[in-house]
Amino acid sequence: MSIRFLWTILLTLGVAWFLTILPMPTWAIGYRPQWAALTIVFWVTAFPDRVGVFWAFFAGLMLDVVTGSLLGLHALSFSIMGYLTVELQHRIALFLAWQQALSVWLILTVERLVSLWVLSATNQPTPGLSYWNATIVSMLLWPWFAALLRALVRRLDVT
Repeated sequence: MSIRFLWTILLTLGVAWFLTILPMPTWAIGYRPQWAALTIVFWVTAFPDRVGVFWAFFAGLMLDVVTGSLLGLHALSFSIMGYLTVELQHRIALFLAWQQALSVWLILTVERLVSLWVLSATNQPTPGLSYWNATIVSMLLWPWFAALLRALVRRLDVT
């Protein structure tokens, strides 16, 4: 793995973590895309031989630290999400953009279900229906988000 590749992944994850904690109006908080999850799904589908479950675990753990959530909550859910993405990446890569977006939505929904399970197992307050809005917004953003990161990979010649 080249240094440029490593720094590109860390930079994109850093931007995703920043976008996750960026202040938003109260009404828009429920619609915040799952930036870190989208970033991991992109890198796993683009480079499954280099980015996998370990990177997903690391990104989730850092998201726990950045957001101040229950330590291990996102690490576990991102690990499962990373595993599903690794297993399905050959199929996802063949899909059209809207089909990829639906596949990403399913993967992000599983990530949210695991997070919800951990929250309920630890007697945390259960979020309302707006908890699911982020998966829909992320699905709608996926084609443009993936195109932006693909352009970044081409521009930086990251291989």
